[in-house]
Amino acid sequence: MPEITITGFRTRDVRFPTSLDKTGSDAMNAAGDYSSAYCILETDSEYTGHGMTFTIGRGNDIVCAAISYLAERIRNRTLSSLVSNWGQTWRHLVNDSQLRWIGPEKGVIHLALGAVVNAIWDLWAKTLGKPVWRVVAEMTPEELVRCIDFRYITDAITPEEAVQLLAKAQEGKEQRFKDALDSRAVPAYTTSAGWLGYGEDKMRALLRETLANGYKHFKLKVGGSVEQDKHRLAIAREIIGYDKGNVLMVDANQIWSVPEAIAHMEQLAEYKPWFIEEPTSPDDVLGHKAVRDALRPYGIGVATGEMCQNRVVFKQLLASGAIDVCQIDACRLGGVNEVLAVLLMAAKFGVPVVPHSGGVGLPEYTQHLSTIDYVVVSGKRSVLEYVDHLHEHFLHPSAVKDGYYQTPTEPGYSVEMKPESMDRFSYPGEEGVSWWRSEEAKPILEGEKI
Repeated sequence: MPEITITGFRTRDVRFPTSLDKTGSDAMNAAGDYSSAYCILETDSEYTGHGMTFTIGRGNDIVCAAISYLAERIRNRTLSSLVSNWGQTWRHLVNDSQLRWIGPEKGVIHLALGAVVNAIWDLWAKTLGKPVWRVVAEMTPEELVRCIDFRYITDAITPEEAVQLLAKAQEGKEQRFKDALDSRAVPAYTTSAGWLGYGEDKMRALLRETLANGYKHFKLKVGGSVEQDKHRLAIAREIIGYDKGNVLMVDANQIWSVPEAIAHMEQLAEYKPWFIEEPTSPDDVLGHKAVRDALRPYGIGVATGEMCQNRVVFKQLLASGAIDVCQIDACRLGGVNEVLAVLLMAAKFGVPVVPHSGGVGLPEYTQHLSTIDYVVVSGKRSVLEYVDHLHEHFLHPSAVKDGYYQTPTEPGYSVEMKPESMDRFSYPGEEGVSWWRSEEAKPILEGEKI
């Protein structure tokens, strides 16, 4: 194949009005508009690379602006020069000293980094004619390790340890690869019935529907009053039962202090949740450990990660024993490369990885990451969140059948959005084209002015 050069890039601010029906509502985020800060890498070939970062509305334009700064750093670079030493490329993208001052591997700059890095992976996988998970799965341990910048994490795992871990995981890999091809690598769990803003009737109907569709794991949002949470969990247990192998999880989305989290969850223990997700501030490593220690006698684990800023915070959560479940996010971390670093650390410390996947485009991304973890890194099946919203806007939407993600086979990273969807939901978009210029948008736009 002839050499491919990245000649330019475009950003798109795409927002879906999910606040109108309370999709995505939780104790901290009452009315979000699921949004994509989108990066499209243009080349001198037929191929383009597509990457995105998920936000919930206002501020999406700020991430788009940051994407432009970072994408400029790879303009006129050949694809082969970027992927031949991925770890070096990743460090180059985070090493602009002026940008680093306002976001040293965190915040808006890091969100933008995820979009740009993932767009490179999407472009590369398309040129190879393979899905991203397979590109990684076919690497040698040494090749995979070269994708990672180990700065700041060698006290938790060294490149040499990582190679040894991956070499050990080669045992049984052939069968796990076959499982992936047969779409039996990644069991799904659902949050679709659990949004805090949904009424009781809608919640019951969705629980029954997802139960009938083969789901065994169900997550509900908590963080309102104890009485409200008890009522909603009682409904869930009434429908899914206690003795059918069905698992309940709960998610507080950072609403509590550490003492509040402990006290609140002690009162929900009778409903036997597997874990409480984000019980307190995502930056509070010691707080998560305190909650975990307090809830261990009740058999309730602690999970976090969707707002975890980088591999360094994950290092602390894992090495300190602060969490039972590691919840990587595909684009809050700095793309595939940083995710691989966290997968390796989680495997070393024996903590299962259950990615955060509740948002537009995230299931499309994370199906690749959970497949990589199962086939290549931990060798163990976990579960992956599936939220059944907005998949129709993607060229290759994620899908679940009989309780399992259907392993992606199309080349790329699965987040290429349909052009008509981008135009329709571009913000603020063109008059007569964008939904955001219509009468329907006024309730949201007027609310933004308050």
